Amino acid sequence: MTTTGEDHVAAGGGPWWWGRRRSAALDVSLAAVSALECGLEGIPFARDAGIPVTAGVVFGLLAGSVLVVRRHWPIAVVLVVIAITPAQMGFLMGLVGLYTLAASELPRRIIGSLAGMSLVGTLIVTFVRVRQDMARGELTLGDWFVPFASITTSLGLTAPPVLLGLYVGARRRLMESLRERADSLERELQLLAERAEERAEWARDEERRRIAREMHDVVAHRVSLMVVHAAALQAVARKDPEKAVKNAALVGDMGRQALTELREMLGVLRSGGGGGSRGAGDAVPLVAVGVAAAAAASRAVDEARGAGGEGPTLAEIGELVEQSAAAGVVVDLSVEGESRSYAGEVESTAYRVVQEALTNVHKHAPGAKTYVRLAHRVSEIAMQVENEPPPEAGASARLPSGGNGLVGMKERVSALGGVFVSGPTDAGGFRVSAVIPAS
Repeated sequence: MTTTGEDHVAAGGGPWWWGRRRSAALDVSLAAVSALECGLEGIPFARDAGIPVTAGVVFGLLAGSVLVVRRHWPIAVVLVVIAITPAQMGFLMGLVGLYTLAASELPRRIIGSLAGMSLVGTLIVTFVRVRQDMARGELTLGDWFVPFASITTSLGLTAPPVLLGLYVGARRRLMESLRERADSLERELQLLAERAEERAEWARDEERRRIAREMHDVVAHRVSLMVVHAAALQAVARKDPEKAVKNAALVGDMGRQALTELREMLGVLRSGGGGGSRGAGDAVPLVAVGVAAAAAASRAVDEARGAGGEGPTLAEIGELVEQSAAAGVVVDLSVEGESRSYAGEVESTAYRVVQEALTNVHKHAPGAKTYVRLAHRVSEIAMQVENEPPPEAGASARLPSGGNGLVGMKERVSALGGVFVSGPTDAGGFRVSAVIPAS
C-alpha cells in the first residue's frame, strides 16, 4: 500500500500553516538565528545612519524574524531582504528566502523577477561599498577589483540558493507526481480486483446453474418414468401379471441407470474430477463438477448402447418417445423437412427440450395425448411439444415438481441464441416451443 499526499501531510500535522511540527521547529530556529544576526548588524547600521543603536537593533530583530513565514509568504521574505540590502543586513535570511522562493510552486516569472531584483540590489550595494572602501584607502587594489567583487558577491549570494531551490522544488514535484501515479495505480488495481471478483462470482453462479440444470436432466426424466411405471405396476399387478413383470423390469433398468449416473457425479464430487484422490478438506472445482454432470446427463438415454461421452442426438428422440409411450402416454411424433446433422450442442439442447417437456407431461398431465413436432429449416431447427388436457378420470402418480425444468430449458436455448416460449393453450393443455439456430 502506498502513502497518499493527504496521509503524508496528516501524519504529523503542525500548527498554523506548517504541515509538520519538525518544519515549524526548523523555521522558528532559522528565524531566531536570522533575528539575532540582523540585530547585531543593526548596530553598525544605526551608527552609519545616525540613529539610536537601540532603534537599529530593534529594526534588525524585526526584519530578521520575518523568516518565520518563509513557507507561507516567500515573496514577502524576499522583498524584505531586498529592502534591507542597503543596510547590509540579512545574509542568512537572503539565502534561505531565495531558496524557499525557488522551491515553491510560484510561477517561474515571479521567481526570476524577484531573484533578479535581489541580484541587482546586492550588486549595487557591493559596488558602492567596495568603491567607498577604496576611496578611504582601506583597499589598494586596482579599479578592476570593484566590478569583480560586485559581480562575484552578488552571484555568490543569489545563484546558489536559487539553483538549489529549483532543484529541490523539481524533485519534490516529481515525487508528488510519482506518489499520485502510485495512488492512481493502486485505485485502478483495487477496481480491477473488485471487477475480477464480480466476474468470478458471476462465473461461479453460472457454473452452479449449469450443474443444477445438468443434474436435473440426469435425474428428473428417469425418475419420473420410474414413478409412472411404479404406479402402473401397482394398478395392473393383479389383473395382468405379465405386464406387471414388464413394468417392474423397466423400473429396475431405469433405477440402475439413474444410480450409475448419480454415482459418477458423486465420484467427481469426492475426487474433483482428476486422476488422483484429494484430501477431505480440498475444494472441488465447480467446473469439474459441471463437466461431469454434463457427461452423465449425456448418457441418460444410452440404454442399449452402454457407451457414454457423446451427447444425446435428434436421432434418439424416437427412443425417447417410445419410453413415454411405454409409460402410458400417447405421443404423436412428426418431423418436417429433411433431417440432417447439426452441431453436437444444438442436437443435445433440442433433445433436452423435448425430454424435459415430456417429463412435465408425466408430472402434470398423465394420460394426456401429446404431440411432438420437429421442423428442419434452412438455418434453424424448431421443436414443439404440446399436450391436450389430461383425462379427468386418469390416475395421477402425483410427481413432485422442482420448478427448474422450464427455467433450465430457457437457459439452454438462450445460450445458443435461440428463442424459447412456453405456456398454456386455449384448449386447456400446455405448449413448449423452441427455435435454435443451426450454426
